[in-house]
Amino acid sequence: HNNHNASNMEHKNHSKMDHSKHNDQSLPEKMNHKKDEHSGHSRSEHEGHTIEGFKKRFWISIIITIPILILSPMIQHFIGLKEALRFNGDIYALFVLSSFVFFYGGYPFLKGLIDELKNKQPGMMTLIALAISVAYFYSSATVLGVKGEDFFWELATLIDIMLLGHWIEMKSVMGASKALEEIAKLMPDEAHQINDDGNVVEVKVSELNHKNKLLIKPGEKIPADGKVYEGKTSINEAMITGESKPVSKVSGEMIYAGGRQLGSAIELEVIREVSQSYLTQLWNNDIFNKKTESFFTNFSNVVSKRFTIFVLLTAFISAGFWLPSSFAIAINVFTAVLIVACPCAIALSVPFTFGNAMRILGRNKF
Repeated sequence: HNNHNASNMEHKNHSKMDHSKHNDQSLPEKMNHKKDEHSGHSRSEHEGHTIEGFKKRFWISIIITIPILILSPMIQHFIGLKEALRFNGDIYALFVLSSFVFFYGGYPFLKGLIDELKNKQPGMMTLIALAISVAYFYSSATVLGVKGEDFFWELATLIDIMLLGHWIEMKSVMGASKALEEIAKLMPDEAHQINDDGNVVEVKVSELNHKNKLLIKPGEKIPADGKVYEGKTSINEAMITGESKPVSKVSGEMIYAGGRQLGSAIELEVIREVSQSYLTQLWNNDIFNKKTESFFTNFSNVVSKRFTIFVLLTAFISAGFWLPSSFAIAINVFTAVLIVACPCAIALSVPFTFGNAMRILGRNKF
């Protein structure tokens, strides 16, 4: 220990100078690579659409929805101003405004429909796209003379709701990803390695190997997973257990990277390389990893696929029942089933809930 202390004095100035050149938030190379992957993934969660893209589409669509509601006969009747708000060509104005909302606001869902059909995995995007498409084209047909009532205001409000939900979802997912990036701050840039001569040298954390001996000074963060082989201390392991109360550690006990050393100096033997540490595994295996899907996400995908098939069958059966009586009624029923059955809750609940859960977990635990 006398040699260690003497060496520490020699490297004191070196440590200060080196650390001033490093960013405290840097990660080992492999974790930096993952950071870039996650950032890109969260921004392209919905077929390349960003948070700002959904936000822009939502606000523009909802502004256009206001005159659509005002021009819709059903809304006019509901507020008792049907005669006062009618004018020549109002139905064509309603058609033009609704067309804009359908093609502009509904684009993400229409693209999602194409992607799901290409992958032979019909799901929520398929059902949403079918609902808004049938509503739009049937309503457009009524403008051209087909007997029936239009669904323009239902079409616009459905698109608005789904855009809002996906915008909130993406914000939540991005927030969770950023919270996970805070894990990087738990990893120091350098470590005090004890070489074969018993001297302490400064090395990059990414260069640590199995069986390396480290000196952990009071107040420092643990740079790698390892076992105490000399000394006794207390470690703040809140990043693992969520409990901020220090945990006593003696010779032979395990300590994980990212914890903070609160007691006296100890010597640590590296058990796992940084790329295999608990924090790195946590980073690489979070729920936003492209290669990993949670059980609940898979479950929701299965439910979505089966629900989509069930709704489509129900719509066709319902239309077929009314077809002998009236083609107009049959189309009306088919459209109504798709719109009413559009599962906003299923489409949004799982990713929204998981995104918020991970965001809160990252903020409070790590």
